[in-house]
Amino acid sequence: MNDMKQSFIMIPNNYFRDEEVQLDPYHPFQWYEKMRHQSPVYYNEKADTWNVFLYHDVKHVMEDKHNFSSVLPPKRASPFNRSVIGMDQPMHTDIRSIVMHSFTPKMMKAWAPRIEEITKQLLENVQDQQEFDLVRDFSYPLPVIVIAEMLGVPSSEMSKFKEWSDIVVSSPDTDDPDHLTQFLSVRTKADQELTSFFTEIVEHKRKSPHPETDIISILIQAESEESKISIDELVAFCKLLLVAGNETTTNFISNTMYSLLESPGAYRQIQQDLSLIPQALEESLRYRSPAQRVVRRVKEDVQIGPHTLKKDQIIIAWIGSANRDETVFEHASTFDISRRVNPHLAFGQGIHFCLGAPLARLEAKISLTELLKNNQRISFHKNNRPVPIANSTTIYGLKSFPVSVD
Repeated sequence: MNDMKQSFIMIPNNYFRDEEVQLDPYHPFQWYEKMRHQSPVYYNEKADTWNVFLYHDVKHVMEDKHNFSSVLPPKRASPFNRSVIGMDQPMHTDIRSIVMHSFTPKMMKAWAPRIEEITKQLLENVQDQQEFDLVRDFSYPLPVIVIAEMLGVPSSEMSKFKEWSDIVVSSPDTDDPDHLTQFLSVRTKADQELTSFFTEIVEHKRKSPHPETDIISILIQAESEESKISIDELVAFCKLLLVAGNETTTNFISNTMYSLLESPGAYRQIQQDLSLIPQALEESLRYRSPAQRVVRRVKEDVQIGPHTLKKDQIIIAWIGSANRDETVFEHASTFDISRRVNPHLAFGQGIHFCLGAPLARLEAKISLTELLKNNQRISFHKNNRPVPIANSTTIYGLKSFPVSVD
C-alpha cells in the first residue's frame, strides 16, 4: 500500500471512517461528534493526512489561501486538479471571473422557467405511480439536464454522465492490492472517457463560426492572447461543472426530502406555507451537507492549536462536522427549519466558495416547490429503504431513494 498511499484518490474509505460509519455511511455524525470532542485536530497515519473537525478550524483552512493551497502534489491530485477547484490565484481568478457571469442573479432568473419546465415534466412522468425512486426519477435527471444544457452538450448522454460521475468521485473500499488495481483501472478509464467527450466538444465549438451562449462557448469567446485558457484547463473545468453540477444538486434535493420525511411536522409546515422553503433548504445544507469535506495542501509550516503541520502535508477539513459544531449551532443535531442563525459552510468559504451555489439553490427551491405544492403525501417506502452512497467520504447522499405517494 505504500506506493498507492501517495495517491490521495487511492486511499480507501475505511482509512477515514470508524467501523460504525462504514456500516452506515449516511450517518457519520456521531463519529464527527466524537472527533470534535476527543481529537479535533487529528493526524491519520494510515491516510497520511491531517484532519480538522471544529467549525472555526474548518473555516480557517478553507479561507486561508496564504497557508493552504488547493493545488495538490501531482501524485495526490484528483481528476479536477486542472480546474478552478485545483487552482490558486491568479489563474483561479481569471477563469472564475469569466464563468461567474453564467451564475449571476440575472442568469438564474432567465433559467428559472426552463428549470421549472424540466421539473414538471419529470414529475408528470411519475404522476400515475404510487411509488417511485426519488433519485433515479427526479433528483438525478433534473440537474444533469440543466447542466448539460448550460454547457451546451447533449443530455442524451445522461446515463453515461451518471456512470462517469459516480466513478470519478468514488474511493476504493479496501487496501487489498487486487481491489486497488481494479479500482484504478476503472477510474482511469472513466476519466479518460469523460476527458475525450469534452475535448471533442471543446474542439468542435472552437471551430464553430457561429458563437453560442453556452458556458463552454463563453469561455472560448473570452480567451485572449494574454490569458488564453488551454484545452486541458477548459476540459478539466467542464468535467468539474458536470460532476459537481449533478452530484451536489442531486444530493441536495434528496437529502432535503429525507430530512423532511424524518420530520413530519416540518413537512406539513412547509406544505402549508411554501415560503418556508428557502429557509428549509439552508437548514438542509447545514444538516446534511452534499459535500462532507475539502482537501488542501499545507504551503508552509503552520500551527493549528498545539499541532505543527509541515509544508506539503495534506489536510482534510470536515465540512459535515463543522456544520454540526455545537459551539456554533444551537441544537446542532436537530433539523430545525425555523433556524435563524445559520452560517453553514456547505458551499465552501473564501476564493473557492461554490460557483454553482446559486444554481443549486434555484434547482432545489423549484424542485421542492413542485414536489410539495399539491396535496399528495410523499413518504418513505414501507419495504425498500434508501440506499446511501458508500464509496465516497466526500460526496454525501443517496444512490436510491424509494418513496410512496398517497
